[in-house]
Amino acid sequence: MNKVELKKGDITRMEVDAIVNAANNYLFMGAGLAGAIKRAGGQEIEEEAVAKGPVPVGHAVATGAGKLKARYVIHAAVMGTDLVTDAEKIRMATRESLKCARDLGVKTLAFPALGTGVGGFSFEDCARIMIEEIFNFLKQDRGIEKVFLVLFDEAAYYIFREQLALVERKLI
Repeated sequence: MNKVELKKGDITRMEVDAIVNAANNYLFMGAGLAGAIKRAGGQEIEEEAVAKGPVPVGHAVATGAGKLKARYVIHAAVMGTDLVTDAEKIRMATRESLKCARDLGVKTLAFPALGTGVGGFSFEDCARIMIEEIFNFLKQDRGIEKVFLVLFDEAAYYIFREQLALVERKLI
């Protein structure tokens, strides 16, 4: 069974144990994906998140998921309030989100393309970094059974599909 799967669609509709939010380090949920999660799941997600912030960029914290189908939202602080991100921040935020999920006992987890919206990071680099981190983590830790990479944008979906195929070929 492939432990990493791509999905095209809306991460807020995923029926998984946890979804990951591409957050700023103060954990305010205003625009982009964070705003969509707040609209779909409720203001209580942001209230709980902000109470846990600020956190260092690259870290992740979990909250309840309000009205979402998921049980948790893992807020990955992929940027500061300057809304700028880079490869190392995305790498750290991906890794810390996986650790947070493991610590919560999450079996199924859904990630967006971290840092590519408000953060403006390239889909190609994001896909490579996130997929490498996910595969490296899953090699070491068997707790998480399935990781979904959920892409809203069709172009992003195809870029992630290409990067996933490249990583899978390296593993064969």
